[in-house]
Amino acid sequence: MEYKVVPFNAVIGQKDGASQAADQLQKLIDNMKAEGWEYVEMANIDTYVEGTSGCLGFGAKPGYNAAVAAVVFKK
Repeated sequence: MEYKVVPFNAVIGQKDGASQAADQLQKLIDNMKAEGWEYVEMANIDTYVEGTSGCLGFGAKPGYNAAVAAVVFKK
């Protein structure tokens, strides 16, 4: 069995709601299905984004935790 993990980030406007995000996810699932992939699950990947040191300390930015959404498919 083969697996594929695809990042997913719904883009919605100020007046859009969860249904807009769900529609985008459905389109991704449908597109992958057309390529022979079967939806398995949606998962979050917790990660740490490193900070930057800036130039001589100016403009330095601290690191932070982030979550990335991913959709898992299998073939």
